[in-house]
Amino acid sequence: MQQADICLLLEGTYPYVRGGVSSWVHQLITGLPQYSFYLVFLGGAKEAYGKQHYTLPDNVLGLETHFIMQPDKFGPPRARLGKAKAFSMWQEVLVRFNQSDKPLSSTQLQLMLTQLGQREGLSYEDFLYSEHSWQILVELYLTQAENQSFVDFFWTFRNIYTPLFSLVKIANQLPPAKMLHSISTGYAGFLGALLKQRFKVPFLLSEHGIYTKERKIDLTQASWIQDRHFALDTSIHKKMEQTRQTWISFFEQLGKSAYQSADQITALYQGNCNRQIADGAPAEKTTVIVNGINLARFAKALQQRPASPPKVAGLIGRVVPIKDIKTFIRTIRVAINSEPELQGWIIGPTEEDPAYVKECELLIHSLSLQQHVKFLGMQNVAEILPQLGVCMLTSISEAQPLVLLEAMAAGVPCIATDVGSCREIIHGMHAEDQALGSCGHVIGIASPNQASEALLNMLTNPENWQKMSAAGYARVSQYYQEPMMFERYNDLYQRLTTWQA
Repeated sequence: MQQADICLLLEGTYPYVRGGVSSWVHQLITGLPQYSFYLVFLGGAKEAYGKQHYTLPDNVLGLETHFIMQPDKFGPPRARLGKAKAFSMWQEVLVRFNQSDKPLSSTQLQLMLTQLGQREGLSYEDFLYSEHSWQILVELYLTQAENQSFVDFFWTFRNIYTPLFSLVKIANQLPPAKMLHSISTGYAGFLGALLKQRFKVPFLLSEHGIYTKERKIDLTQASWIQDRHFALDTSIHKKMEQTRQTWISFFEQLGKSAYQSADQITALYQGNCNRQIADGAPAEKTTVIVNGINLARFAKALQQRPASPPKVAGLIGRVVPIKDIKTFIRTIRVAINSEPELQGWIIGPTEEDPAYVKECELLIHSLSLQQHVKFLGMQNVAEILPQLGVCMLTSISEAQPLVLLEAMAAGVPCIATDVGSCREIIHGMHAEDQALGSCGHVIGIASPNQASEALLNMLTNPENWQKMSAAGYARVSQYYQEPMMFERYNDLYQRLTTWQA
């Protein structure tokens, strides 16, 4: 097979999951046809993913799909001692993952590549069943978590470190490419660090949201982790349950190792770039490349924009907890007290988290909003935007949402929570940008009353709505066009693919 120019490392996204990051990946591949791509998709368990949602462009040479929580099957367990030298390496790796103050060294990454999962090194069977592995596990428990249930600690240990065996196996079997490009830290970024060590080729790391931060949010909300505290503990600020902290330390180490191994690191806006540096990214490697959209795609939508705002608020996005769809629903409940004709449309895929979709449906029924709030599923965004008076985003975490830029290109004002780059998208990045005017309102997280006030202000003031519409279109035209983004990534790819180790 022809060697690809770029090996794209994708975790839980393109081409099996819809959403902003997947749209961006497809946009990047199709927008740079002069480069060939080889795609590596990493998922957790196979049953969490359905069909492929994107047709791969012609410049994609191949796609590998790996589910890293499902290692290869092997025979029944049997007693074994394990190799002392391999476990010495393993102990050093575990210290790094549990302290996460420094990234794994290139020597440690190389040892993982040559020993982890290997019969002559530390096999997966030895990790599960050997005496040496048991001794390390007990020692970790006694030094880190002796007040925690040993059963919880045991299964946490296995679940956390099992994917490393999968990642090393993938890294040792992938075909070479001229450069690597991971679209997150996490497992994909750590795979990039391993591949960088194996192939000695340039490694570009791009983050939309900050992966470690988002995993911390997920872990804080995770119902599968039970917080256990003494009944007489009356302190207001209880120490985070050990299981959560163990997972967080693990993801912090994945991030630090990816940052250290990368040759260039991109973020979507300066706030995230600063967060990368705070989390361990070398400042001299970081740069900001904003998203860009195809204005021509929304030209017809802009022409169809009505003179007065339709009494419709639209939330365009995946129906998942991080998008906080429930706050959008509650916002509509508050707003219809003053605007009885108001409609709230939830526009986006619902298959990712069926349990959360059900919770949202129950909330709609409990608030008697069946006639006001509708799930429309996947829609052609360019066709539906002219029907909206306002595009709303109630997320608790974002990076640089494409949906806001798309709404602005169609002349639809926006309301968004104060997360990611939403404030600079709506009000402007700098003085020259801010002089264009605001294209909407920024609200607090989980603030339905504040969101309702902003929504009513926009829908009942056509003159102000028109001004915001014009400001949004001017901003996206001047700063967020697709060719600008392609030019920046083309420059990076050109430089890195001709880079010599």
